[in-house]
Amino acid sequence: MILKYPFVTEKATMMLEGENKLQFIVQRDATKQDIRRELESVFEQEVSEVRTMMTMKGEKKAIVRFADEKAAEEILSRLGIM
Repeated sequence: MILKYPFVTEKATMMLEGENKLQFIVQRDATKQDIRRELESVFEQEVSEVRTMMTMKGEKKAIVRFADEKAAEEILSRLGIM
């Protein structure tokens, strides 16, 4: 499993509401294509953009934008976060 867990902070919530983006902590060796494939297969939503970065704790964080404007909220509600 490439996705470890969703990264939910106040800033991440603002990105969800304003830009339709979610943040996930992923495996360090995961590529953007790996992340895109896994998200599309697990959540059955089209991913339009994947950006990655390393956190100060040494974890890899993916910022994902979905094609459907309500997809991010739907995914968080499915996960039981919102």
